[in-house]
Amino acid sequence: MKLRLPFVTAALTLALAAAFVVALSGGPAFAQTAASAAPKPALTVKRVVASQASWAQTLSGTGSIAAWQEVVIGAEIGGQRLAVLNVDVGDRVKKGQLLARLSPGTLEADLAASKAALLEAEASAREAHLTAERVKTLQGSDALSPQAIDQALAADAAGQARVAAAKARMQADQLRLSYTQITAPDDGIISARIATPGALVQPGQELFRLQRQGRLEWRAEVPGAELAQLKAGQLVRVQPSGAPPVEGRVRRVAPQVDAQTRNGLVYVDLKAVEPLRAGLFARGDFVLGDSAALSLPQSAVLLRDGFSYVFRIDGSKVRQTKVQLGRREADRVEVRSGLAAGAAVVESGVGFLADGDTVRVAQ
Repeated sequence: MKLRLPFVTAALTLALAAAFVVALSGGPAFAQTAASAAPKPALTVKRVVASQASWAQTLSGTGSIAAWQEVVIGAEIGGQRLAVLNVDVGDRVKKGQLLARLSPGTLEADLAASKAALLEAEASAREAHLTAERVKTLQGSDALSPQAIDQALAADAAGQARVAAAKARMQADQLRLSYTQITAPDDGIISARIATPGALVQPGQELFRLQRQGRLEWRAEVPGAELAQLKAGQLVRVQPSGAPPVEGRVRRVAPQVDAQTRNGLVYVDLKAVEPLRAGLFARGDFVLGDSAALSLPQSAVLLRDGFSYVFRIDGSKVRQTKVQLGRREADRVEVRSGLAAGAAVVESGVGFLADGDTVRVAQ
């Protein structure tokens, strides 16, 4: 029994050494082979087909929203104080509505004096007229000389002239007094108020600004080469900054192009929408007509390195395909080149894919 123990110990030692050598020589190669042989996990994707549809052909433009016509309302007389203000910014007014009133000062006294002067002139004119009528009956007799008769007729004509002059002075004084009543020249919205109660007003001084009829327009800048495609009455879809979309119609196309920007102005009448304000920046599309468009959901397009790509499904693999995009409509985008109608592509999650990846198409 003592003789067999060294023999067993030596055999075990030899076996352990052989196993260690085999592990050192064949272990890494075996692990690498096993890793390469394992299948790559497949990503489950949804399939979508590029489809043809009729889309509106549009032309884009940018510009600002402005009042259709803005009227500057000012004082027509000076030297009077602003006594009453009846409106403020944002108020809607009617044509002829009283906006402000100036203190009449001496204008009422001037009008009263003009009326009195008119009465005096009319009295003198009546007397001269009666005298002239009596003189006319004595013409051809020796009762009055021809010179006296001419003087009486001239006095009658002078009296009538003085009456006309007195009426003109009275009308002028009435007109100056009416200028103390500042009224709205048209329906609209008060867009600015510069007037201050109690201020001394000068002739021509601006007091208010009025948006006529509350109408707004979009003044779009369009490249001069594209202006020929636009005409009055065309539908326009406008997206103002900070306001909901609004539809409009082309009212007028500018007859000339700016020599520096090479853009022309297009004036678009807008529908009245409460959040819409003059001065907002807006982008918009002029609807030119309908044309066929090959489209995909926007989620199927990957933007990478400044280019657009889709992943076309080829069996169990995907192929990265470069495409050129065009118009956009809701959540879909037009594919102008790089893809044929009916081609199947990955619908979403394209940011996780690479060319040649193995995928599983969900049913």
